[in-house]
Amino acid sequence: MKYGFAEFVASLTNDFNPVIGSGYTHEDYIAIDLSAKNPQLLKLEQLSSEAFSVYIDHNLKIANKKIAYGGYAEVRNLYQRSQLFNENQEQYLNRNIHIGLDIWAPAQTEILAALDGKVHSFQDNTNFGDYGPTIILEHSFQQKTFYTLYGHLNRASLESLEVGGSVKAQQKIAELGAPFENGDYAPHLHFQLINDIANKKGDYPGVASEKDLSFYKQNCPDPNLLLKI
Repeated sequence: MKYGFAEFVASLTNDFNPVIGSGYTHEDYIAIDLSAKNPQLLKLEQLSSEAFSVYIDHNLKIANKKIAYGGYAEVRNLYQRSQLFNENQEQYLNRNIHIGLDIWAPAQTEILAALDGKVHSFQDNTNFGDYGPTIILEHSFQQKTFYTLYGHLNRASLESLEVGGSVKAQQKIAELGAPFENGDYAPHLHFQLINDIANKKGDYPGVASEKDLSFYKQNCPDPNLLLKI
């Protein structure tokens, strides 16, 4: 069996490897479904970030949990509210398949580096429905270089960064942003693995169309292979 990028990333950690700090434990997490198949979202799909926050908080309260996560390869209708993901009228070209892992936590929650590495790039992606402040780290293990992306941060997270600056695993690198600065979403981290980043800096697609999904699933495998939530 060929040993690919997904298997390589999975081999780098043995246990739960958090990217959310602020004292949360593994037991605080619960999976949440934000896919187009979830009937509870039918009334929320075109509504505000506040409505999504209420929905997520309600699910956490029922489960007696503090952090929600999920969304890899999930088909979502919520992107219909933004032209960023609907650049062509033909449905098959529209981007609506999420290729990162979302972790839903309060604004200003600490964000941790998943692994040792260095700052590759950062940028405030200010389009409605975009990442908002974003950090990309570069990692090198076993002569292999790859990247992790952290999106929907607060603007203060970018203020003291320097390209090439070193980071250690579990070091605080940022904080989550509120809707007014994170692309207008309920506060959460978009965490993504990237094998080949090409010439991208401070940004990389986090939502794919069906026609491109095969490429992105290979280049950006499930982040939970690394985080093991």
